[in-house]
Amino acid sequence: MSKWIYYVVGYVFITSGVMKLLIADFKATFVSLGFTFPIATLWLVALAEVACGMLLIGKLYVKQAAVVLGAIMISAILITKIPLFLTQGILTFAFEARLDIVMLVLLILIWKNKV
Repeated sequence: MSKWIYYVVGYVFITSGVMKLLIADFKATFVSLGFTFPIATLWLVALAEVACGMLLIGKLYVKQAAVVLGAIMISAILITKIPLFLTQGILTFAFEARLDIVMLVLLILIWKNKV
């Protein structure tokens, strides 16, 4: 059963990374976040998601991949979801952050070798 957790978490991150590289809207999103080098940041995040997702699926360097992806998830929550909480309230935050929170919890479990 636990091997499926690695597969589905890896799948989510690979899909997310590929979409960041292929969908033009993500460039506008990263630009709007105010990063100094938004396109470079987009590429770095996308390639890290794809590479670490593949490592999870292959069960290689799992702890290191989980740390990198966990940092991405924490950053995503802090940069994109906390402002929603502050401006639109807890219900909007809870809805918009649901996948981020689930993925972060699964990454913590993977990192601790609990799955």
